[in-house]
Amino acid sequence: MKPSNRRFVPGRRPAIGRACVALALGLGSLALIACGGSDDEAAPTPPEPTPVGLSLEKIGAYDGGALGAAEITAFDARSKRLFVVNGANGTVDVLDLANPAAPVKLATISVASLGAAVNSVAVHDGLVALAVEASPKTAPGKVAFYNAADLAALGSVTVGALPDMLVFTPDGSKLLVANEGEPNSYGLPDSADPEGSISIVTLNRSGSTIAPTVATADFGAFNTQIDALRAAGVRIYGPGATVAQDLEPEYIALSDDGRTAWITLQENNAVAVLDVAAARVTAIRPLGLKDHNLAGFGLDASDEDGGTDTNSGTPLLKIGPQPVKGMYLPDAIASYMVGGQTYLLTANEGDARADWPGFNEETRVRAHCSAGLDPAVFGADAARLLLDSNLGRLRITTSPNGNDSGKNALGQCTQLTSFGGRSFSIWNADLVRVFDSGDQLEQRTSALPNAAFNASHDNNSLDSRSASKGPEPEGVVIGRFGARSFAFIGLERVGGVMVYDISIPSAPSFVSYLNTRSADTDDRGPEGLALIQAAQSPNGKPLLVVGHEVSGTTAVLQINLSY
Repeated sequence: MKPSNRRFVPGRRPAIGRACVALALGLGSLALIACGGSDDEAAPTPPEPTPVGLSLEKIGAYDGGALGAAEITAFDARSKRLFVVNGANGTVDVLDLANPAAPVKLATISVASLGAAVNSVAVHDGLVALAVEASPKTAPGKVAFYNAADLAALGSVTVGALPDMLVFTPDGSKLLVANEGEPNSYGLPDSADPEGSISIVTLNRSGSTIAPTVATADFGAFNTQIDALRAAGVRIYGPGATVAQDLEPEYIALSDDGRTAWITLQENNAVAVLDVAAARVTAIRPLGLKDHNLAGFGLDASDEDGGTDTNSGTPLLKIGPQPVKGMYLPDAIASYMVGGQTYLLTANEGDARADWPGFNEETRVRAHCSAGLDPAVFGADAARLLLDSNLGRLRITTSPNGNDSGKNALGQCTQLTSFGGRSFSIWNADLVRVFDSGDQLEQRTSALPNAAFNASHDNNSLDSRSASKGPEPEGVVIGRFGARSFAFIGLERVGGVMVYDISIPSAPSFVSYLNTRSADTDDRGPEGLALIQAAQSPNGKPLLVVGHEVSGTTAVLQINLSY
């Protein structure tokens, strides 16, 4: 889920002349680059071929045997080892991927002496980094480092509360950590709400040793700007929380030069911008709301839409425009370059604060709008829209932003705000949206041979997730092959990986989709995606590794390029 790391390995200097040769490790090819001295001219670099098509093929798998046994994955090309976060045990499974068709478990990394569990893993040139949650989760966490080849422990550093994702800079000199800082509850005697932050770990690597130092980018400077942030659309709404406490960093994307990072603040419907060298958050950008009432931006809003104006309908596939606003609430974010400009892609999963005592923002339209919908906003259909076969079952928030309940003085709802965009979006570097996939993900999963429409990852029931967040796009990685860039997007609920050509940021095009579940068995709940470049792949083909949280399976997908 991070930008591709292109390593250049110096070749041996020839005995005569001043030429040198470097191996460029690209996504789709192995290119020789000649770099001459004063007596030689540099040979032109042969262009990497551009594919005309792409498909995914499942070639291997490993079954962790338990719910949560496969979450985030990372690959080390030197040792041909795959590191898989095992959420069931709070550990990391180490798999031999020398034969991608038959992964074999080699070992397990336990962090029992450091904290409660591993939340994420990243690898760079033989160095493995693990994000370790503390016990309790509101206490500062740790990042632990290991040598990929022999799993030797290389030390650890203390970071912020609930480190949830980590990524190396492209040159491998630093590691960035998103410390989510979730509360354990609100308004109770033992309530604790730590501040969210980003840790910047400078590795100071020398051979097989590191001497890491940590800098912290926090949000304290924004505490006095709470009213302005809310007015701009940043959701700050945890009871009694300051800005720094309420912001929850989720996922990180880096610029190609490693100088700038963009961090999703999922629950806050915003993205933070980080100056990496200065370890300072320079801006917080709101993402705004998606209008589901526009053509092509609709949704299936009910699991009881098989009747007409009723509260006792049956499931039915029914995608269309609805007078609902959707909060993007992205989980994963990735960056890529087009024409010298950086673009960001977000997987708009959606997330509600409903998992701990003292506060629950999640409700349904009919329950929340018991006084009705404001007819000045919703028109003559206001009364019928409340019925379960229409919008009554849709899950929405009670707290769009701060104390704003989305109601008028009569208690009538003036806005219905749902969780997640059921889409992916592309933004420029200033977080101005240039594209959203609208309702394409629901449309393209509406007639699967192996899973019911909007089924969840723990059942195969038609419409199971229609009233919630639909297919829930969660993970994303971007790969460049020749002159084209492709996004690989994991759909957490219905499953599978959607592939889009995003070479033109304002006009992506659908390429392929592979879903390897079988009803309510096999691969379910894709969580983390890892792209392995062809030059680093054990079989010489680009691979996509997908960790499936619910089925506990790790799938190895081969990316087949056609020319």
